[in-house]
Amino acid sequence: MFEQIAHSRLAVGLLAVLAAGTFAAFFLGRRRALSIVSGKTRELHSRPSYHGYLVALTFLLPGLVVLAANAMIGDVLADRLALSRLPAEIAGLDPTEKAERINAALELARRPLSDPSRLEGEAIDASVQAYATLAAEIRGQVKLAAVGLASILSAIGLAVALTRIRREQRARNQVEGAIRGLLMLCSGVAIATTLGIVLSLIFETLRFFGEVSPAEFLFGLKWSAQTNIRPDQVGSSGAFGAVPLFYGSLLITFIAMIVAAPVGLFSAIYLSEYAGPRLRGSVKPILEVLAGVPTVVYGFFALLTVAPAVRAFGDWLNELILAVAPWIEGPVIDAQPTSALAAGLVMGVMIIPFVSSLSDDVINAAPQSLRDGAFALGATKSETVRHVILPAALPGVVAALLLAVSRAVGETMIVVMAAGQRAQITADPFQDVTTITVQIVDLLTGDTEFDSPKTLSAFALGFGLFLITLVFNLIAQRVVKAYREKYE
Repeated sequence: MFEQIAHSRLAVGLLAVLAAGTFAAFFLGRRRALSIVSGKTRELHSRPSYHGYLVALTFLLPGLVVLAANAMIGDVLADRLALSRLPAEIAGLDPTEKAERINAALELARRPLSDPSRLEGEAIDASVQAYATLAAEIRGQVKLAAVGLASILSAIGLAVALTRIRREQRARNQVEGAIRGLLMLCSGVAIATTLGIVLSLIFETLRFFGEVSPAEFLFGLKWSAQTNIRPDQVGSSGAFGAVPLFYGSLLITFIAMIVAAPVGLFSAIYLSEYAGPRLRGSVKPILEVLAGVPTVVYGFFALLTVAPAVRAFGDWLNELILAVAPWIEGPVIDAQPTSALAAGLVMGVMIIPFVSSLSDDVINAAPQSLRDGAFALGATKSETVRHVILPAALPGVVAALLLAVSRAVGETMIVVMAAGQRAQITADPFQDVTTITVQIVDLLTGDTEFDSPKTLSAFALGFGLFLITLVFNLIAQRVVKAYREKYE
């Protein structure tokens, strides 16, 4: 019986009952307010609907808080209670085997009755199955207690709210205060999440720098994170010079922006200033379709189509150079199957919609009076765009380019599939390079140990990527602030 309480349909049913009770509480509160003044709403400080909202909130919040707390810590509390009733067959084992039996039983307790693996667990070990049944029953009891407590608190809140309704009650102020508090809570969750991400990166980065010198990481020119993560493995001490990784990321981002910035900005200027409404309505959605294509599709396109074409172009260009200058010995361009140029070109195509769509919206937001004033002074269409519209829209254009740069720096699938994995510093875009995101994926894939410098280096790389994005944001804010002061 108690295992059935853990079924997901019960949670849906509880939420449905809670929602229905909230609607009923609203109408009861509204009716109570009207009955106090005999329908003369002007005698109330707040409108009857606000009294209904207040009663509904007083009914909803206590039960919702209890159910949310149960969803977060209910199973943990139940498992703690189950440990106090551990069977003797498991309690007498050595610590390692005891922990394995407890984990197996708790995993079995999470599965529904219809799962065939419950029967397999029963056939494998009776003590584990018995403890799993006990843990499932205790979890059901905790959930049942949470449901009962939520019901009692909601009923008490409803009764108290209905008895407190008065003519002079400031229901509107209380409702608006509750909504303000909810908005502040949501903002606090967003801020706390961001702070948690940053702090987790900082703590793990400090652990990494406790084993690897920050000077080696920031200024080292060799990256080889293949270290032994267990004592019985044979490995090297590793080299954690991250300069080639930062260089590869910036090189591919630079190539991508060479493609995306002019194409996206010029398309935005054409669509907003030169194209007619019909053409604009047809072309802009087509450009925005590029933003909806999954990045793995771009990765396959880069690997199977663009990378071979770039290599063929590099070979042709090398033959042309040798034909023009036969005294040069050896190949000038050593085109690789994967290259920074291939990844950068495809990434540039991918981020064109980010530049184009945002720039188009910003240019359209420029006041029409600026255009009319320029035309009145005898400026042509192109002169108006170059000397009036673009300077006025520059803060938004900078924001669009910043978004595109951030998108390019953090891209993973395209560079994983088309850029290569060789950590090197080269000015030849036909060579394969690696990036920060590629190495993070590689370091956190497979057999990992979070006490190893190899794995901790991924957090250091992530923190470095965060700092790069932060620097771009600070630079953009300075530029935006300067031009906003000029055109206000």
